[in-house]
This record gives sequence, C-alpha cells and structure tokens, in this order.
Amino acid sequence: MLDLFDKIQESVAYIRSQWSEKPRAGIILGTGLGPLVEKIEIAASIDYGDIPNFPRSTALSHKGRLVCGSLNGLPVVAMEGRIHMYEGYPLKEITLPIRVIKAMGAELLVCSNAVGGLNPYYQKGDIMLIEDQINLMGDNPLIGINDDRLGPRFPDMSQPYSHELIDRALRIARAEDIVAHKGVLVAVAGPNLETRAEYRFLRTIGSDVVGMSTIPEVIVAVHAGLRVVGFSVVTDMCLADALEPADAHEIVKVANAAEPKLSKLIMGVLAGEH
Repeated sequence: MLDLFDKIQESVAYIRSQWSEKPRAGIILGTGLGPLVEKIEIAASIDYGDIPNFPRSTALSHKGRLVCGSLNGLPVVAMEGRIHMYEGYPLKEITLPIRVIKAMGAELLVCSNAVGGLNPYYQKGDIMLIEDQINLMGDNPLIGINDDRLGPRFPDMSQPYSHELIDRALRIARAEDIVAHKGVLVAVAGPNLETRAEYRFLRTIGSDVVGMSTIPEVIVAVHAGLRVVGFSVVTDMCLADALEPADAHEIVKVANAAEPKLSKLIMGVLAGEH
C-alpha cells in the first residue's frame, strides 16, 4: 500500500504526462466560482477520477476537474471544484490535491469559497479576505505520523494567510470599487446548516463568516510551505436573531453573481507574481 508521499508522486507523474509545465500558483474554485476557468488559457483539463489517488467531487456546482494552463501569462493549476469533509472523505484525501500542487512546483495557493455571513456589517455578495481561521471541523489533516519530506511536525499557524497578498487584494478592491472586508473564517463539518444557537456561538468566538471547507487545505498548504491567500464570498446572512431558511440554489446564484468581482481580485493578485 502506497504511503502519502508515494501517492503524491504517482498523481504528479500522471498530471505531468498531460502537462509538463511548472505552475507558479494553485487555485481552488469553490461553490459557484467556476467561471474563472474561462479566463485560463487551458493546456490540459483532467477529470479528478482519471488522476491516481484523487478523490472525486460530488458537491453542487463542482465539476471535479483539474485545469492546467496560464492565467495572464502565469502558469497555474486550478481545481474546478473541491472536495468536502461532508462528502465522506478523510481530510488526508481531501487535501492530497494541495500536496500535489506543491509537488508540481507551485509557490502560492489561492483559495475561494462560499460562506454564510455572521458579521452584521456584511451583506450578501460581499467578498472577505480571510485573515485568520478557526477550525471546528473536529479533525485535522496532519494527525498521524509526520513525513518530514512533506513538512514539519508542528507547523506554525501565527500567519496562515499572507498579509502581503491580503493587502495587495484590498488595494485592487479599492481601485475597482469592490466591497471587500478582512476577517475570520470558521469551518464546520456540515452538511447541515447551523442552528440559531450555533450561529450565535460562532459569532461570539470571533468569526465573521462560516463555511464547510478551506481550512483543511490551508493547514496543509502552511505545512507544505505554500503562501496562501483566501477569498470568501458571502452568499447568505446567518444572523441568529434575523435568520431565514437557506436555499442552496440561491447560494449558488449569489456566488455566481459575485464571480466577476472575485475574478478581478484573483487575477490582480496573481499579476503581482510575475
């Protein structure tokens, strides 16, 4: 049975057989945010199911393919859809694509997701730059024997998201007149949405938005030595004392509407990597 390091090498070898370039950045496209792919000059598009050891995405609006090519001249690998804990996969499998992106040569990871807004100053459609995170998923992808070839036993998490990249994104948002906040993401396992009491608790402990992804990938990215920038699109408001039933299709619709703004921010951040 292959260990994690060998699985990563096997996945990389397969992708390399389709696309031999070295990516500068990896991009995770979350719920409703897939259209950014249209701006990539695609050299190879590979279904997750064809890549050895890759989990398959089953979530709403997630296509489940790896897109390799260039974005404004910068070589990138984009995950068109991610895998979530609620789909039944262990976190080591969910985060294997991040390990693969790092092993291919990437230096930077761009994460995006759809979230519920806990901060009453936010509105649907707003974008938040993730400054920090709280892991309430009840698990961690680094649990188990550490392979020093992949990263240190006790990675420091004092700055999981690059302040330089956050500031770059906020400058672009101001120039483009895009509403963008800076705040804290909390992740829960899902798949059910939270109760009013849970939303009240999550806000009390310091969270601005809540989601069901991203944090495992960021933990692994930090472990692997990748710089990280994260974008959350607020698709519904989760205010405990004014809560309305959520509609998954409406959430995707709001994420789709925000996608052009998010694309501008991501492309602007990556432009600074040339």
